[in-house]
Amino acid sequence: MQPAGLSPGFPTGLYSRGDTADRAALPAPPAALTGILPGEKEIAFPAAGDPYPPLLMGRPLDGYGVTVMEQNRITPRSPRAALEPEHVSIPTRRSKRVRHPLVIFGNAFLTFFVLLALGIGGALIVGKQHFEAPGPLATEKIVNVPRGGMREIADTLQREGVIDQPLLFMAGVFALKARGDLKAGEYQFARHVSLHQVVETLLEARVVQHPVTIPEGLTSEQIVARLLENDALSGNIKEIPPEGTLLPDTYHFPRGFPRERVIKLMQQAEQRLVNDVWAHRNPDLPLKSPEELVILASLVEKETAKPEERSRVASVFINRLKHKMRLQSDPTIIYGLVGGKGTLGHQIKRSEIEQPTAYNTYVIDGLPPAPIANPGRASLEAAAKPARTKELYFVADGTGGHIFSETYEQQQKNVARLRALEQQQKLPASPVAVDAAPTSDQAAPGDAQPH
Repeated sequence: MQPAGLSPGFPTGLYSRGDTADRAALPAPPAALTGILPGEKEIAFPAAGDPYPPLLMGRPLDGYGVTVMEQNRITPRSPRAALEPEHVSIPTRRSKRVRHPLVIFGNAFLTFFVLLALGIGGALIVGKQHFEAPGPLATEKIVNVPRGGMREIADTLQREGVIDQPLLFMAGVFALKARGDLKAGEYQFARHVSLHQVVETLLEARVVQHPVTIPEGLTSEQIVARLLENDALSGNIKEIPPEGTLLPDTYHFPRGFPRERVIKLMQQAEQRLVNDVWAHRNPDLPLKSPEELVILASLVEKETAKPEERSRVASVFINRLKHKMRLQSDPTIIYGLVGGKGTLGHQIKRSEIEQPTAYNTYVIDGLPPAPIANPGRASLEAAAKPARTKELYFVADGTGGHIFSETYEQQQKNVARLRALEQQQKLPASPVAVDAAPTSDQAAPGDAQPH
């Protein structure tokens, strides 16, 4: 049993039995010795035998009677000691999976791929900017790009000053998947043309087109001679095409275009036009076929160079055909004498007028057997739709045009007026003159026309 006056759980082994009264009179031990702070209570754990050390509510003691608070109390240290860590954790070893060669290789490959992608992306951006930037060409220039590989084309363009980065040019061709699509030919490049525009020009074969102009009224022989003189074309022409089968016009061809193909294209164009004009002709024409339409149009083409006169000249010929009168067209005399050469080189003589040929309409009836030239669209349309007149004659007016008349008497007056004008201007007189009244096979619509 615990002595009276002691706190429960206080060790009794420190006091003798006779000292009970004295102990009661002693003051309580200081808190520093008991470890009890003011307001705290002791908790006793009585048991048989030796007593347990006292425990504080919420303040456990260690084996030496020192509180946990006192253990955690900061002990003053030097600045250097304060910077040193109290506890150093032991580094953990990486797992064997991380150190596996495949993992290491995969990480390296992924890093390389990312860096490569970034490098390629940057190169593409920079390359695209240079590919579309203005080029070095200072002025517009025509360059003949030869047939060959991409390297030869790039060298040619660089040598001509069109590009200054042949490697970038070839890279652009590869990027556009156009290595085998670059077309040879003659190209016209604008000033400061970009690499992109150069490649597009070669891909689309936008070659220089050379105009080939064939005037109306030339013979087939004269047209062939013009084509042979044109150095933009290539090849030869095997034979002269039939008269009236070539359509005069302005055509455009790239350099080196074959002359035989030019002839075929002109023939196809003429055939299409004749078929179309024939389908829209006047229904009362005394013509039996498209071929006769071309013959009549060739006479119209050679008689006048003025567009406004073509339909009236055609009307004169149509009216004479309807009246069974000879056409008596001077150009038929010339063609019957010299053929496709086109010109006599001198004024028509009376002997030449009377000289029989297959084409001389002063001698033969009706139309000549074939065209005497290659008529153009306007003459074909005039022959298919002539003016509605009663005129049977026309004569030159001395200014490049003609005067038309319905009777022979009017024609004679017009001829006299032309003679006076020729004498006034001291021009050589026309060899053709009609002094007597005409018969159906004598009157010439183009009397007194100088050739």
